[in-house]
Amino acid sequence: MPDDCPRTAQMDIYSDAQVSSVTGDLSGFDLALDKPNESQRKALLFVYEGGGSEGIPLSVTAHDNNLVIEGTWVEHLTEYPSKKDVVQTHRVKITGKVTPKTFRGAISIEGLEIINSESLLLKRVKQIWDCKAHSSQ
Repeated sequence: MPDDCPRTAQMDIYSDAQVSSVTGDLSGFDLALDKPNESQRKALLFVYEGGGSEGIPLSVTAHDNNLVIEGTWVEHLTEYPSKKDVVQTHRVKITGKVTPKTFRGAISIEGLEIINSESLLLKRVKQIWDCKAHSSQ
């Protein structure tokens, strides 16, 4: 995931990622958006479910500050105890309004239950969570 640090360094990052004070697990989302002047804007979504995450490449359709971000998340998992590789695909759709400081909207990921999907509020941060973890070492 350190590879995502240079890839997202020039992007706008919005996040609600946090570490649980009880379990120490990382949860939430980081959304990295290409700068608005790009003709074909791209996004990377990081889904944190206990630990780090690889960026999910998504495409962005923009109408002023209203964004529709969508694509397919191909998740590679290992089934235990058989250690069999399992591939799951999920349709991802994020809709919302972006400002210089926040991204407010809704997210849906096919096959995953997301709590508070209607009230997604991501705040502008300097870098994705994984890069913060590496830069503080």
